[in-house]
Amino acid sequence: AGKSTLLRTLAGLQPALSGRIQVSGQELQSMSPAERARQIAVVLTERQFGLGLRTDDVVAMGRQPHTGWRGNLSSDDFILVELALEQAGASHLAGRFIDDLSDGEKQRVMIARAIAQSPKLMLLDEITAFLDLPGRVATMLLLKEYAVEKGAVVILSSHDLELSLQLADTIWLLDGSGCCIAGSPESVQETGAIGKVFDTDKVGYSASLG
Repeated sequence: AGKSTLLRTLAGLQPALSGRIQVSGQELQSMSPAERARQIAVVLTERQFGLGLRTDDVVAMGRQPHTGWRGNLSSDDFILVELALEQAGASHLAGRFIDDLSDGEKQRVMIARAIAQSPKLMLLDEITAFLDLPGRVATMLLLKEYAVEKGAVVILSSHDLELSLQLADTIWLLDGSGCCIAGSPESVQETGAIGKVFDTDKVGYSASLG
């Protein structure tokens, strides 16, 4: 339906076909790469890591936009890295090689890196895909709490309809035909659009039961 394409466009990783993107009142295309990195954190489905990197190294990369051209981390930066690992439920992974982690553990580390970046806008693609149910709930709650506490915007793509309807402030429902239906979870349910997108001959969405 174009979820990843939309997120990549919002992040400025590919040009928009039309329209304008503004972050904190600034036109995205007019922002320097450094300014964009200070404002926007991106976690996409395709992730590659250099050999020999430990989890702490990966999370510390989130501080790079704030360190200046030398890239030296201050004591405050190290504190933020530790806090990010803690917030993402990944403190127990500190010191381990990133290549030794499971997909779900890598997911937590990438969330920690995004938190360490202290962004105003966080864009995440299928961030709960490799997590079990408790992990998915914890991750969604973590991101919602981050948005509230930091006054940030978190936009994520998900196939987890039930959790999204429970925890999101706004739903963008992509129906696969290029149409996007936007609104509160309640208003989107009332349109009947969810059933039109997800219903099959074996599965039907009940708007009354959610």
